[in-house]
Amino acid sequence: MSEHEEIESRRRFLKLAAGTAVVAAVIGSGLPRTARAQDLPHVAETDPTAKALGYVEDAATTKDAKHQVGDACSSCQFYSGGASGYGPCQIFPGKAVNAKGWCVSYSRKS
Repeated sequence: MSEHEEIESRRRFLKLAAGTAVVAAVIGSGLPRTARAQDLPHVAETDPTAKALGYVEDAATTKDAKHQVGDACSSCQFYSGGASGYGPCQIFPGKAVNAKGWCVSYSRKS
């Protein structure tokens, strides 16, 4: 292969690589993204699963005997949000619970 042919081959390769990168970027930008916590709908106390688990928006209002002072979603192993506001909970997939809330599935983080 002559030097001129090698240069042309490299140019072809670089053009192909650049074109592939552009196509991948365009396709990747059109794919759905993972939902962010603030985009999740909030669990309502009237939700059937929430009712079954005794979920309340404010732990201080529960009358369940299993609840202990200080227990709240923000300190539960199933909750992955911040200490305030709403965040995702493994018990309620695709929904956010109140950090101040509580349910019978509560399990203190280790």
